[in-house]
Amino acid sequence: MTRRLADKVAVVTGAARGIGRAIALRFTDEGAHVVLADRDEDAGAHTAAEAAGLFIPTDVTDPQAVERLYTLTTRNYGRLDIAVNNAGICRADDGDILETTLAAWDATLEVNLRSMFLCCRFALMHMRPRGSGNIINMSSAVALTGTPAAPVAYTAGKGALVALTRQMAARYAGEGIRVNALCPGPVDTALLDDLFATDPRRAVDRLIVTPMRGATTPDDIAAAAAFLASDDAARITGTALPVDGGLTTTHVTGLPGPHPAPAPHR
Repeated sequence: MTRRLADKVAVVTGAARGIGRAIALRFTDEGAHVVLADRDEDAGAHTAAEAAGLFIPTDVTDPQAVERLYTLTTRNYGRLDIAVNNAGICRADDGDILETTLAAWDATLEVNLRSMFLCCRFALMHMRPRGSGNIINMSSAVALTGTPAAPVAYTAGKGALVALTRQMAARYAGEGIRVNALCPGPVDTALLDDLFATDPRRAVDRLIVTPMRGATTPDDIAAAAAFLASDDAARITGTALPVDGGLTTTHVTGLPGPHPAPAPHR
């Protein structure tokens, strides 16, 4: 391991399992001091022990809890260098716009967008006085391209997050703070397994073949996050980096639902 993040202080939200866990472990291997945040105290504490990091139970939708997260980070380590805003949800009752309930819409945007606003805001408060910092927001490949079977609230939130990322990147580049988004395609995690298990028909609709065969793993996303967090990406800000096996470059040839008869050739 190159230890590109030696002695950096990083906060990772949604760090108990899946992508967040992989990022926390990769950052530790790269030499960072990692603060892990999650609502699941048992799993979060277990991952923190693996990462030799500090676990702070946090509900990222609660402004006071988020403020406490970053205050305790700087109190323990003296500064904040990297914030990986990874916590997110994808509900089984979030689907087509005609089917998705207001409850599903509100709950999804509260976690996937409002909490990102809160995490970015409080992270910036600790980064700006030092004149440096690095924020990585976890978006999705569905933010970059139309996907017929993607859930509407999830897609809207992730798309808005890319816009928020670009706005902050433009605003704070002159203050030495970089802001980027990661856009994974389908990743082999328990979250995806649970979602698919609730509705096998929709699962089949969402399984899109990517040009690169095989599943994207949490470690693939963690490697991309480590790159964006490192000085190797020193001139990269405002980007939405796909890590999707080529999914967003693929021409979709089929759509869900009935297919009209092809027009005759003339």
